[in-house]
Amino acid sequence: MRRKTIGLAAALALVALAPAAVMSQSRDAGVTEKARTQGMAEAPAVAQAAGLNCQVVDARLIGKNEDRRAKTSTSYYEVDCQEGMGFVIEAVTGGATNLYTCIEAAAPTADGKPSALACQLPGNQNPQAELAKLAAKDGVTCPIVNSRSIGRSATNTFFEVACEDGVSGYILNTGYPATADTKVDATNCLVYDQAETNIRCELGDAASRLRVVDQMATADAKSCAVTQRRFVGATTDGSNYFEAACEDGKGYIYKVANTGQLAESWDCARALGILGGCTLTDAREAATEQAALYTRLSKAAGFDCDVDKYAVFPASGGKDVVELVCKDGKPGGVGVFELNKSAVYNCAYAPIVGYRCGLNPENSAYAALTADLKKHGRDSCVVSGQRLVGKTADGSAYIEVACSDGLAGYMIEYKQNPITSVEAMGCAFAKGIAGGCKLPGNT
Repeated sequence: MRRKTIGLAAALALVALAPAAVMSQSRDAGVTEKARTQGMAEAPAVAQAAGLNCQVVDARLIGKNEDRRAKTSTSYYEVDCQEGMGFVIEAVTGGATNLYTCIEAAAPTADGKPSALACQLPGNQNPQAELAKLAAKDGVTCPIVNSRSIGRSATNTFFEVACEDGVSGYILNTGYPATADTKVDATNCLVYDQAETNIRCELGDAASRLRVVDQMATADAKSCAVTQRRFVGATTDGSNYFEAACEDGKGYIYKVANTGQLAESWDCARALGILGGCTLTDAREAATEQAALYTRLSKAAGFDCDVDKYAVFPASGGKDVVELVCKDGKPGGVGVFELNKSAVYNCAYAPIVGYRCGLNPENSAYAALTADLKKHGRDSCVVSGQRLVGKTADGSAYIEVACSDGLAGYMIEYKQNPITSVEAMGCAFAKGIAGGCKLPGNT
């Protein structure tokens, strides 16, 4: 499970607004035919020279500013692109050209007055719809009802978008300029709520964003009257994880899919491996209680294990699948616990039923395999390695083993339900089984 992290600019440049002379000129002038004629004559070449990937379909000259002291002339153009958002171009004679999306250009001035650079061309009147298309490139599917420009660095442009549900929001990190072909990284505002950065979500509040925890608690089959809420983290598949502390002292971690639906839940005792586990409740005490429960369930299933620690496998259909590490160095296994039937498989045999032990040392499974060899008269081999070869249509499974003496090992055949070894053949005679033996020393 790989966590999604946020990439942050060390400093964001604020959008530079037009001088007062341009402000009055542009507000009064509006979209005139003269301004459009001059814009279409000049702006496409300026856009191309600035590296703006935009097929200009409409343009206007917003205005010019002459700085006699600096001996510079700055022209401002609005362009409507065939694809993506429109832009305002700030072209300085003999200097750099700056590109602002219509959302950036519409930001009010520092004193709260309307921007003189706000886009006015007919094709640029819904920049939010184009921003939604950018957001969708990284999985944001909610209807966007509000947005704002945050700022930019030399290579990135940052926007905040708010969703129709009144709760969800995202920071969009796009390229500069933010054209239709730019790469987009959308990060849930919940990540920024708890991060130490110079970027913050302002179109909603953190407390409202955490209301999703109550929704997940209601959707979950378990009963939890939520008293505390925490955003745990996000993963690269678009899932978000939340923790709830309940009135009865219990706690849960909820996995929420990128569709906004509850995908899975774990009580805190079983959530130790989920992005660091629970912090709002005493997970250690809960884990001790859970270990005692798994001890009872294991022994009831005929597997003598005083559980020291455990790890939960993803499961469905009412199953609780857990790797068990036993106290006193006893071999562990994988428990598959269901309402009406349960079984625990030694780590040697767990691969046959689709699981692989990770907490238990690999060599803890070798004793069981060595004992299986002895059942079939292969007394000279002490197992030092194993590999699940595969299964056949008739229910047989094959495990290849290597021997500690360095001599060629064996292929052990097993039947399932229950798992029982039926034959052990030398690797020299097992070439017809799924390509034969492959462990070092067996080929």
